[in-house]
Amino acid sequence: MPIPFNINEHSYLQPISNKLLAEKNITLNIKRDDLLHPVISGNKWRKLKYNLARMQQQGKTELLTFGGAFSNHIHACAAAGKEFNLVTHAIVRGPDLDLNNPTLKFAKQCGMQLHAVNRLEYRQRNDKAYLSALQARFPNAYILPEGGTNEFALEGCKELAQSLPEHDYLICPTGSGGTLAGLIEGSSNKSTLLGIAVLKQADYLRDEIRALSPRAKSQNNWQLLTQFHDGGYGRFTSELWQFCQYMLQQYQLPLEPIYSGKMMYALWQLINNDYFPSGSKIIAIHTGGLQGLDGLKYRGLV
Repeated sequence: MPIPFNINEHSYLQPISNKLLAEKNITLNIKRDDLLHPVISGNKWRKLKYNLARMQQQGKTELLTFGGAFSNHIHACAAAGKEFNLVTHAIVRGPDLDLNNPTLKFAKQCGMQLHAVNRLEYRQRNDKAYLSALQARFPNAYILPEGGTNEFALEGCKELAQSLPEHDYLICPTGSGGTLAGLIEGSSNKSTLLGIAVLKQADYLRDEIRALSPRAKSQNNWQLLTQFHDGGYGRFTSELWQFCQYMLQQYQLPLEPIYSGKMMYALWQLINNDYFPSGSKIIAIHTGGLQGLDGLKYRGLV
């Protein structure tokens, strides 16, 4: 599929060295996908890339998607609209919108049209009849699911996996399951993939991942770890936030405590608890989402 919309996709591997890793004889590199683009970064670009190509293939000129008021996905879609001169719409879980919220403020500045709906309507976001009605209302729009996860999103994440050097373990934060499913599709059988669920009661995601990825059904080289949610989606302990600050000070690695910070904190605990054999080569994916820090500051949470 030709890609009409592009950004520089170079992101480097940042090696992490310290006493703990040396003691455990573990090599750790961070794939800095947060640096793909100043605002359309990490897994949000990986998921958007082939969806934008599909959008053009279908002759659509507008992008419509869904999200909460602080959504990384809404932020990235709005930025893509500005970058590539697209009309963008967001169905936002409301019913009221605080336009001083930094995510929504940014989206409006990018020209995104925000459509607030009540929570009852928002729950219909995956309902076929509701989506058909939206398509009739916005005939020129390519409709993208909440979080950007679909079969075309997987292509970008698969590409990411195929770009990596040899490793024993590949680890990423997991929200909707799309990034992990795409990484499974693109990874060697010699690699073990670990998804760190960032929400509570996430066991259902295993079935979602298998539904997205044919390889996830047939391969047993992946796991979803659900015990590191740290209180649930959007929640985190002071210990996790202190860990994020430590990683920034010690390694110049910026983290937010919702996705990549939660994943890195889980990884540290796994290393401490001898989860990985001696000699293991680990790559951790920084999936971006740093815009979320502004929202946490706005709400007085950090």
